[in-house]
Amino acid sequence: MQQNQDVDKEKLPKPEKMDRKVYKAELERLQIELVKLQAWVKKTQSRIVVIFEGRDAAGKGGVIKRITERVSPRVFRVVALPAPSDREKTQLYMQRYLAHLPTGGEVVLFDRSWYNRLGVERVMGFCTDKEYERFRKNVGDYEHILVEDGIILVKYWLSVSSGEQERRFQKRIEDPLRQWKLSPMDTAARRLWYDYSRARDAMLEASDTDWAPWYLVSSDDKRRARLNCLRHLLSLIPYEDLPRETPELPERDETRAYDDLKPMEGRRFIPEHY
Repeated sequence: MQQNQDVDKEKLPKPEKMDRKVYKAELERLQIELVKLQAWVKKTQSRIVVIFEGRDAAGKGGVIKRITERVSPRVFRVVALPAPSDREKTQLYMQRYLAHLPTGGEVVLFDRSWYNRLGVERVMGFCTDKEYERFRKNVGDYEHILVEDGIILVKYWLSVSSGEQERRFQKRIEDPLRQWKLSPMDTAARRLWYDYSRARDAMLEASDTDWAPWYLVSSDDKRRARLNCLRHLLSLIPYEDLPRETPELPERDETRAYDDLKPMEGRRFIPEHY
């Protein structure tokens, strides 16, 4: 397993920021490939699960957005579950996650996943030691069952340094468009940095398996992290560029033609401020 997660990169020289035009061009190229992947998933009725884990402000949402923004939400589905309800707390722990697994022709992206039990629940005391140990012991078997059943399972840990996380949190405090992203849980996570580090280490030790390995993504540079993750994801799936028929637009049928704009006169159009 590759070592090094969340090392303090403050002492290392920062790479030059990626040119925006270069980033946009490469992002578009990769998103075109995601469209090809989408067609292949639908054609083959494949089932794909992609898990995104990492510290708060590591950039999980940004990567997920770049994966989904040019494809159909009917194929690429994002799952970001809230805290469990009182009823869900009495269920088998994996039960509410299993309900969101893909059917044929779907890609499910988990923005945090069942690994909450080995992360935030462990650190914040939301589960008992017995519950934690039971899940840590069995998670590899859970995932083996998924993979044996034909699901393609990909797991990413986004690794952000302490200094970069602090900068991103500060931006959330100052920027009114980002303030909603900062919660009391985030500030607690900042204070408990090393507790989360130990929880991460134990998680990787327990669940970095041959059938469902963890892939680590350096995410201090958001643009490079997004491109690297998209490219890597595409490299793991044996999709093909399927032939596509080019549709022809038919002529408008004029046999029942009428002035179809007139009935809209006097209706409630919104003000045109722009």
